[in-house]
Amino acid sequence: MQDFPSNRFSIAPMLDWTDRHCRYFHRVISKNTLLYSEMVTTGAILYGKGDYLKKDDAEHPVCLQLGGFAAVDLAKSALAGKERGYDEINLNVGCPSDRVQNGRFGACLMAEPVLVGDAVSAMKDASGLPVTVKTRIGIDDLDSYAFLCDFISQVADKGCDTFIVHARKAWLSGLSPKQNRDVPPLDYERVYQLKKDFPELTIAINGGIKTLDECEAHLQHLDGVMLGREVYANPYLLSTVDQRLFGSQDNVLTRFDILEKMYPYIEKQLTNGAYFNHIARHMLGLFQGLPGARAWRRHLSENGHKPGADVEVMKKAASFVLEE
Repeated sequence: MQDFPSNRFSIAPMLDWTDRHCRYFHRVISKNTLLYSEMVTTGAILYGKGDYLKKDDAEHPVCLQLGGFAAVDLAKSALAGKERGYDEINLNVGCPSDRVQNGRFGACLMAEPVLVGDAVSAMKDASGLPVTVKTRIGIDDLDSYAFLCDFISQVADKGCDTFIVHARKAWLSGLSPKQNRDVPPLDYERVYQLKKDFPELTIAINGGIKTLDECEAHLQHLDGVMLGREVYANPYLLSTVDQRLFGSQDNVLTRFDILEKMYPYIEKQLTNGAYFNHIARHMLGLFQGLPGARAWRRHLSENGHKPGADVEVMKKAASFVLEE
């Protein structure tokens, strides 16, 4: 069996979604997928009062995505990520929100490739971990292919050998983050060309991809594929990733197999003070497309937030679903 790198298929970092409970759930379904944390700002890590780096040992391989611009702060944060057991570090150069721009990070950094390159170098030196960059194909009127190549070239020269490219430009004013996920047109061919022009780099693609058939088509041209919201809406899509994209010979888990594997985790987390609904919310889409899926979602939504909610609520919800 061919040994594929984990970044062959990954799940996008999604704010308020890809928390530690979500990542554990996804890891139950796929052993090989590269998981990402939510974007965590350097300020939160260095000065925040919460534990923004908490994770489970079962999550590996898992990448910490950082938001920031100051090389010193990013280096300290990358080191903190290493100390907490993350496998690699990713710098967000793709988020277009106003809040992110005001903090001088995210997609606006595409206009500052020297700054990004220096940050990459500092993070690698401090942590010793692989450091990758997630970016767009352009921003505002800086959207030529030459601009993209110049950005990639300058950052690669400072030690970044892996780029995850959202195949849309970002409009930093005039469009909301949600609109920036849908309105700017996709340009997959531009990302394919990037790989041709930088064959020594690892290039993965993100944006508008919904099926494993599409993933396999992209992998004819590129090194990796990243999926985001489609996985969140339909997590069982992950059930055949290991077999189809990584060559695994393991049996495919059923949805009910996945539930059984989640129960001990849920019970342990509840014992440690977690809220049932904070875990269950990530599992609402597990039975998408099956008879009873709506009743499953309704029962969890109506009862998961109640005091004392536990795995019995989930077992009852699952009883409404017809066997596969």
